[in-house]
Amino acid sequence: MNPERLRIGVVGAGLGSAPHFKSLEELRDQVEVAWVHVRHPESLGFASLPAGAKVTPRYEDLLEDPRLQALLVLTPPNTHLALVEQAALAGKHVLVEKPLEISLTKARALVEVCEAQGVQLAVMLQHRLRPGALALAALLETGRLGELLGASAAVRWWRAQSYYDEPGRGTLSRDGGGVLITQAVHTLDLLLSFTGLPQRVFGLARTSPVHRMEGEDCASATLQFANGAIGTLEATTAAFPGYSERIELNFSQGTATLAGGELVVHFTDGHTLRAGASESFGSGANIIGFDHAPHRAVLEDFFSAARTGSTPAVSGRSALKAQMLIEAIMASAASGQPVSMAPSG
Repeated sequence: MNPERLRIGVVGAGLGSAPHFKSLEELRDQVEVAWVHVRHPESLGFASLPAGAKVTPRYEDLLEDPRLQALLVLTPPNTHLALVEQAALAGKHVLVEKPLEISLTKARALVEVCEAQGVQLAVMLQHRLRPGALALAALLETGRLGELLGASAAVRWWRAQSYYDEPGRGTLSRDGGGVLITQAVHTLDLLLSFTGLPQRVFGLARTSPVHRMEGEDCASATLQFANGAIGTLEATTAAFPGYSERIELNFSQGTATLAGGELVVHFTDGHTLRAGASESFGSGANIIGFDHAPHRAVLEDFFSAARTGSTPAVSGRSALKAQMLIEAIMASAASGQPVSMAPSG
């Protein structure tokens, strides 16, 4: 057993914790899960929890443990700021489940408190560490594709009404909205990691007759980037039975398509590049029907950052960009006017 294992605690053990716990089991040589904090331990299915972890209804048990170095915060979005603020003040590094918080104001406050306290903050936006996405990011670093001309992103998923019948699902107070901040945030984050933020956004959003919910289940937007490139976005949870998400980037020297995790790049000189593989992202009825390997990659990177002080690959500050875009889309949809965006997060 590795004596240098990171000692961590997990906050929350709901449905979304499954890929985290699977990943932690596979990373047991690197990390010791000392605590799991849930408000009602009696309702847990203990078989899924890491071996040896103490279960407690007191968050203070984790904060007061001087040997605990980091926390995974896997609770609903509207709880993140308060929990992360306490963790940062206690000197604990934090990985938080997406999104950062329910609003850009709270998300910024969360990032800033971690920076002020000198603790690492990572976000579980695992699409960035899928093999196809990493290959595209590396290619863009070379400049081989040339100038960005256009971009599109489509997230056409399905959620039954029973999904939104769960208390808090799709509400402004708990989730911060609907499809954009809960489902499409992964694809928006990945898109912006390739393109940067647009300068102007024109958005539309609605709740379709398919769902009874407070937030939006259909949204679209037109994006204009600093160099004049134009982008489009479509996001919905009303597309039965659910389809693989897709990003397409048109450049002066070729086109890159990332669909369902598989990257295909066609260069104007006739060459083709392929990387990654097609896989399920939980786009349909089985909302956790996806490979947990990208979760494991984000966690392993976070644990390394906590040990070394390096910036996590999916840092809190970088994750602000997706929330900036979501807020701009919804503001434009509400006003019927385009929204100008700041050049950085």
